[in-house]
Amino acid sequence: MTILFILETKAFFSSQLKTNLALDSNEDSQIRVNFNITMMDLKCDYATIDVVSVLGTQQNVTQHVQKYPIDQSGVRRSYQSRNLKQHDVQLFDATVEETIEELHADGEDAVSLDEHTFNIALEENEYVFVDFFANWCSHCRDLAPTWETLAEVMYQAAENRVEDQPDVHKYSDEDYNEALKVELPVLVGKVDCVDHHDFCLDQAIRAYPTLKFFVDGEEKGVYNGHRTVVEFTHFIAEMEKEHKGHKHADLKTEEIKEIATDRTVQTKEHEDYARALSATRHQHQPSWAEEQHPGCQISGFLLVDRAPGNFHIQAQSRGHDLAAHMTNVSHIINHLSFGKPFSNYFIKKGLQNTPAGFLETTRPFDGNVYVTHKEHEAHHHYLKVITTEFDPESGTQKKKKYDKKKGFYKPLDKNRAYQILQSSQLSLYRADIVPEAKFTYDLSPIAVSYEKTSRAWYDYFTSLMAIIGGTFTVVGMLESGIHTISSKKRR
Repeated sequence: MTILFILETKAFFSSQLKTNLALDSNEDSQIRVNFNITMMDLKCDYATIDVVSVLGTQQNVTQHVQKYPIDQSGVRRSYQSRNLKQHDVQLFDATVEETIEELHADGEDAVSLDEHTFNIALEENEYVFVDFFANWCSHCRDLAPTWETLAEVMYQAAENRVEDQPDVHKYSDEDYNEALKVELPVLVGKVDCVDHHDFCLDQAIRAYPTLKFFVDGEEKGVYNGHRTVVEFTHFIAEMEKEHKGHKHADLKTEEIKEIATDRTVQTKEHEDYARALSATRHQHQPSWAEEQHPGCQISGFLLVDRAPGNFHIQAQSRGHDLAAHMTNVSHIINHLSFGKPFSNYFIKKGLQNTPAGFLETTRPFDGNVYVTHKEHEAHHHYLKVITTEFDPESGTQKKKKYDKKKGFYKPLDKNRAYQILQSSQLSLYRADIVPEAKFTYDLSPIAVSYEKTSRAWYDYFTSLMAIIGGTFTVVGMLESGIHTISSKKRR
């Protein structure tokens, strides 16, 4: 009896959280969206926010939105490189009509390297351009004639420089070959990653073909531009200028551009082809250029209509035509929530009347990182927003609201928050469409409310009487049974 009395008393003084479902009666015409998003590879000059709903469109929203440029070195630690295979990059030189067998008929000019000879090549040559390939890779096989032709162009340039020397007629074959090595603008090499798998792993080769350029033994970048002989030579010339300076007296690579053009541009169609590729040359960078990859932290809030819609972050500029394939909308969602933001004090004291983990359901995106590994793709996010009300904890609101008409203080209004059910997916874009980080939201017509309930005093009193009555009944039954048994024994 004592135990039951204690348990009933404890239940009377405790409360339970009750969940109710009803149609959403929120009469607000707009809802607030709070956000803090870091764009990992998008300049603040180009980052814009557009809001779209069934009631209208707002473009380039700037009110209540702040943008903070992010230092590129900090962003780079979270950035992951994208795949080299892109549809808008020419993957081989269509003007090279010879097969790889025909090009190899007089010997291979692209030097086959392994781990040992690779290190020797870096030590003996100022510039080394290496194709890391796999013999089963179709793109590698397509590139092979182009790569061999590039190597032949390098040796032709070296021969031209040697022939211009005054004492060339006195050179022995050995001296002539040594002179070629000295005058070779760039050593063009290749590594078969099937035969040298561990070496390619050490070089962090993740895709085939991967074209790496080395200067004085150090890697200076991965080539991601058009894979044609002419474009390769322009890239090499720019790398030499960057290394030695534009005004250097002896630039070995200047001549190779002319040799490459003479070698591959034979017809009017070839000329048009080369001109079309050169028009987009500036769009393809050899590697990560720090100053060209700043980030942008965008924070603030939006007031959107209480209707299905979306807001998206994309690259726009009135004074520029942006290349879709160069737009990367990888992002970090530092914070995303709906409704009035909670203060730190309220988070500690005002959520006592909500279930465990409630705060996390109002901001499920916080801290998530969404990185695109390929071009022409972006993450889209889908949010089902659920209106949620709960009783305020005493002390978290200053005072009750005074009703002038009725002449007394009204009960405290319920607090309102918005829980979010979220999902995300990676979306692909056509090559001519600029990707965007998109957030699509839809408000649920059903609202959730939480309230704490406790037992009524009469329920508690009835339970106590039932315990007392039940106890006396049980005791009476035991006493009667014991009396009956003892009487039988006496007889």
